[in-house]
Amino acid sequence: MRVVAAPDKFKGTADAAAVAAAVAEAVTAAGGVCDPAPMADGGEGTLEALGGLNRSSTVTGPLGEPVTAAWRLDGGVAVIETARASGLVLAGGPEANDPVAATTAGVGELIAAAVAAGARRVLVGVGGSATTDGGFGALKAMPSAARLRGVRIEVACDVATRFVDAAAVFAPQKGASPAQVDLLARRLERLAQMYADERGVDVAGLAGAGAAGGLAGGLAAAGAELVSGFDLVAEETDLYGRIEGVDLVVTGEGRLDATSFEGKVVGGVTRLARAAGVSAWAVVGVDATAGGPAGAEGEDLDRLDLSARFGLERAMADPGRCVYEAVLERLG
Repeated sequence: MRVVAAPDKFKGTADAAAVAAAVAEAVTAAGGVCDPAPMADGGEGTLEALGGLNRSSTVTGPLGEPVTAAWRLDGGVAVIETARASGLVLAGGPEANDPVAATTAGVGELIAAAVAAGARRVLVGVGGSATTDGGFGALKAMPSAARLRGVRIEVACDVATRFVDAAAVFAPQKGASPAQVDLLARRLERLAQMYADERGVDVAGLAGAGAAGGLAGGLAAAGAELVSGFDLVAEETDLYGRIEGVDLVVTGEGRLDATSFEGKVVGGVTRLARAAGVSAWAVVGVDATAGGPAGAEGEDLDRLDLSARFGLERAMADPGRCVYEAVLERLG
């Protein structure tokens, strides 16, 4: 049996590479051959999925403190993760975050560093931010328009949220109170008008511009292109080419729910597998769809629910071994 292992991370318990390795170990133990292809959709893990770090820069962290952010430069292509420069984890989580003051300046500084180092294409994954500053901090730190001429910036998004809606949708997850959400929404409205007046870009009507608290929209105002994070990673890693002709694709994530089929890895992998005529399984920490289809892309997806099989405590404490045992058992 030939298998491609293309999971997302199990957030908080195992990265995508570890999950893919556990699937590969199970396939090998069952006498098959596995191609590990850890995936991401623009959030944490995008850097690893696209080759891993080979550079680092000290930049302004989300709350103004210096942080060391890893990134990648290879062949004129830079890969930057927002979470490594302006991430919620760096701010100490929602309890320690200052959701109004949190800044994306570090992302702009990484883009500047990449351009100074010779990057002509910059891929920015925007998941995991602490911020709702509409990308204002990043824009102030980025090179001038003249310096960016000839540089293509692509923003890998995993949501279609509009710019102003970012406050209501994401700011509570970053520690914002209802009053702060209202303040942030008004600030995003003013920024949208400013970007339209000064840069001629209508970020308010742009799908995905609300990603990372509006960072995606701010970068779009600077000329960046907003793209599907999963599609970008899949194209860069030739995932469809690797899937064609195999017998099975195994994807997965920590929690399977309706959003898994809205621009995320599981839905994207399932879609590509279906297009290639290949069966797909999803090994997940928790199946919150109750076995339902969760959208058209989930209709024929075979699910391996680790919490149902091993109990939630073990599934979270030892996800790698649980993935191995569940896949090996299912392979028979």
